[in-house]
Amino acid sequence: MIEGFKKFIARGNMIDMAVGVVMGGAVTTVVNAIVDSLINPLIAMIFGKPNMDGLLAFTFNNATISFGAVLGAALNFLIIAVAVYFFVLVPINKIRDMSAAMLASKKAAGDSEAAEEQQKTLSPEEQTVILLEQIRDQLAAAPKPQR
Repeated sequence: MIEGFKKFIARGNMIDMAVGVVMGGAVTTVVNAIVDSLINPLIAMIFGKPNMDGLLAFTFNNATISFGAVLGAALNFLIIAVAVYFFVLVPINKIRDMSAAMLASKKAAGDSEAAEEQQKTLSPEEQTVILLEQIRDQLAAAPKPQR
């Protein structure tokens, strides 16, 4: 039973999830800094209030409804979504496209049988290292953009 738990904890998915949680916390800190230091002062310049919590708020029978707080949360969500899209998804999709193009070029070159045989004998980690080395080599061989 303990051995199974050790395998579960040491499995790559668990480590990936832990890294994701830590990175999520770091992204949250950055987003909060952007909101507190950039967005809220801009809102204060436009609406005269430091944040949107009190904006469009009304109280009835000691219950306060604040549409501004909802707008602020929606703005935070949009900032996070933009950051995740442009700084995580776009680069990952670019790497996937490059790896697919490399695999297609290898198959077209006639190395498909040898490559498939090699892929079967290598672990996923070894396959990843080989793929990253190939991407590195292609990026190094690509012409540099002129400035």
